[in-house]
Amino acid sequence: MQNERAYYIMAILALVIGVIFLLLLIIRFKINTFVSLVLTSVLTAILLGMDMTKIATSIQDGIGSQLGELSLVFGFGAMLGRLVADAGGAHTIATTLIDKFGRKHLQFAIMLASFIIGIALFFEVGMVLLIPIVFAIAVEAGVPILYLGISMAAALSVTHGFLPPHPAPVAISAVLGANVGKVLLFGLIVAIPSAYIAGPLFTKLAQKFAPSAFEQKGNLSSFGEMKTFTKEEAPSFGMSVLTSLFPVILMAITTVYQLGVNGGVTPKNPNTLDQIISLIGSPSIAMLISLVFAMFSMGWMRKRSTGDIMATMESAVKSIAMLLLVIGGGGAFKQVLIDGGVGDAVAKIFQGSSISPLILGWIVAVVLRVALGSATVASLTAAGIVLPLMSQAGVDPALMVLAIGAGSLAASHVNDAGFWMFREYFDLTIKQTLSIWTVLETVVSIVGILVVMILNLFFH
Repeated sequence: MQNERAYYIMAILALVIGVIFLLLLIIRFKINTFVSLVLTSVLTAILLGMDMTKIATSIQDGIGSQLGELSLVFGFGAMLGRLVADAGGAHTIATTLIDKFGRKHLQFAIMLASFIIGIALFFEVGMVLLIPIVFAIAVEAGVPILYLGISMAAALSVTHGFLPPHPAPVAISAVLGANVGKVLLFGLIVAIPSAYIAGPLFTKLAQKFAPSAFEQKGNLSSFGEMKTFTKEEAPSFGMSVLTSLFPVILMAITTVYQLGVNGGVTPKNPNTLDQIISLIGSPSIAMLISLVFAMFSMGWMRKRSTGDIMATMESAVKSIAMLLLVIGGGGAFKQVLIDGGVGDAVAKIFQGSSISPLILGWIVAVVLRVALGSATVASLTAAGIVLPLMSQAGVDPALMVLAIGAGSLAASHVNDAGFWMFREYFDLTIKQTLSIWTVLETVVSIVGILVVMILNLFFH
């Protein structure tokens, strides 16, 4: 018993040393995140006393299992998003919603437009696409840029943290064995109030405690030459929304069908319709079908040549190469933690504890987010740590995905790329960015875990 306790303490100590080592490599020595993750995985494996002949295999298994389906989802997703953007679809969605909502409800228009666009695009891409539109609308309406910018950032953030096919929710779902469609449905329930509270409501509070930030005029110089679209050049609103949401629609159809027809349980002898519905709802196939649809709706139907469409898609894939490697590195670190017994140690420590596994998953993700900056890496690492607790507690994996996702959004600061994007585009000081962006992300995180805990009361 004494030896077992000592082993668990050493396992936790190895994890702490590993995280500190990772921090030093990334923050102090500016080493590439992927390289840092792999180096940290090797060191942590050695500290955990793993058989050295199996360390390389563990790392390879972690990277391989992590990138298996995700490489398809991210690759197809990046291509889809770029096709929508280059055709003017994102521009159409934003401007149409703003026209419909009117000047009195500009915040809600921006939030809804950002939410729709954010489902199809990575956070950074969505921000780059939307900020010029937000700036133009703010100037025309005579309101502070940040007045609309906070709602935009909140909507993009919740889609990034809670909704498939974004990297973190899909990756955590794969680790925890959660149904992606269920994560999507629960994620929408979590994301909507989180976006509203961290967007329009938080803006009112921010205007009181950081009024100087709302006086800034913003900075568009980093965007270079901005591409504009006339009404004739851009696709219709309906087609733009349909294309952006096509993968979500396919996954939702599958989830609703499985819940309604099969009670959410995979049948032992599925019929042909069951198999077809299951196929089109799997993330990789849903993204592939959606990409083919986008090639028509945002490409050939817009009189774009095949060569032009392919160039757009190739460019999109190049932009996510490092993201894929970083996610793979996160998978390697996660696998080492699992194979080295860290997850078992955490499970043992909290065994019999009154702390909800959902709260624990959230706390672990918050700590890692603050330490590492990357929401995706924090999510993957947290998922690996809490995985052993899942079977003991009987927690719905979909809710754990969202709890970890909420934690991974908290307290974004100087080690997060999103922090610097927000600061640069809105031309804020570090103090102002901490007052607005960091608090905004923390509000999303807290509201997110509260909604998850409420859902847990009904779906435990």
